Amino acid sequence: MNELQALLNDALLRTKHVENAAIIDIKQQKVCASTSGFNVPPDDALNLIYAFHQNLLQVRRGGLFFKEKRYKCVRADKHSIYLQNPDRGLIVVKTKTFILVATYKGDMYPSVCVEAVEKL
Repeated sequence: MNELQALLNDALLRTKHVENAAIIDIKQQKVCASTSGFNVPPDDALNLIYAFHQNLLQVRRGGLFFKEKRYKCVRADKHSIYLQNPDRGLIVVKTKTFILVATYKGDMYPSVCVEAVEKL
């Protein structure tokens, strides 16, 4: 396990606020770390990167596909996107070099999940 994977496990999974998480390197356009068993397909990683480069208004209106499911956008700004579907929530946070994506179960309290990811 590399340091980024350890950070995801220690800072996010242990808190029980998120279910799975991955870190995507924007420049290399690929996943560089993820929690155990959480596979982010290359097309989904690219979609998350491009979501910040396209008009976020489009993401707000149309939502986003991730792992073959549509997520409705609840909040979006230049650094974060918060989405939900009936079963799950999805949080995407962008830094200068990375995108952090995390999922949580639909019955979790969303703002706690968003806060945990944004702090990391």
